Amino acid sequence: MLGKRLNRIIDQLTAGGPISLGDLARDLQVSAETIRRDVRALAEAGLVVRVHGAVGLAGQIGEAPFERRMRENAEAKRRIARAAADTIADGDALMMDTGTTTSFLARELLGHRRLTVVTNSSDIARTLATVNGNRVFMAGGELRGDSGAALGAAALEFIRPFAVRHAIISAGAVDASGILDFDLQETEFARAVLACGERRVVVCDASKFARRGFLRVVDWDGIDTLVTDSPPPADLAEALVLGNVQVSLA
Repeated sequence: MLGKRLNRIIDQLTAGGPISLGDLARDLQVSAETIRRDVRALAEAGLVVRVHGAVGLAGQIGEAPFERRMRENAEAKRRIARAAADTIADGDALMMDTGTTTSFLARELLGHRRLTVVTNSSDIARTLATVNGNRVFMAGGELRGDSGAALGAAALEFIRPFAVRHAIISAGAVDASGILDFDLQETEFARAVLACGERRVVVCDASKFARRGFLRVVDWDGIDTLVTDSPPPADLAEALVLGNVQVSLA
């Protein structure tokens, strides 16, 4: 049986996803040595995974399996996807990275015609290819089993020649400093997507405001629009104003 503090760690990881050991110690108001000892005990029990100074539930580091994440906050993601789809016109060219919210966006774009879509997501490619006169370009590279995403050097090299109207990324975590994530290859790909777009868009639900990532994707001055489902907290709202980011609430 787990002790009270260990159960609190599991509850926090379940609700908020991976977290750095320093932040976890601060949240639980214990020393760094104590949190390391607690995490070691949980890791030995097979309940958590520790990597690069952070900890997450087993199977959660790098985000949870794709199908499970598709079920999380699904209605909010649909609203966000619908709002983002409304800004895209028939015939537009867009690039999307892999993510549950971008996958919802692909489904909302099924009513559009003659889109040119560049993506590393096999789910997005399957959704939009061969319908309504769309052209879909799928990046190559190593295919991830958990998300069906192609990542790595080959995927980065593939997308760089494209120049699209809308560059749209999902987000693992959001704070006043910008967009963050938990996976190095996904971070690199998202950054490359933004470099290809005239209009740079982040789509994410408000649960990401409470998450702490440890890999920086982009600061707010590298984003034009944030599409989300709830007003950001005060510190984030101030940073968005300073970064001249348009906020679209779904």
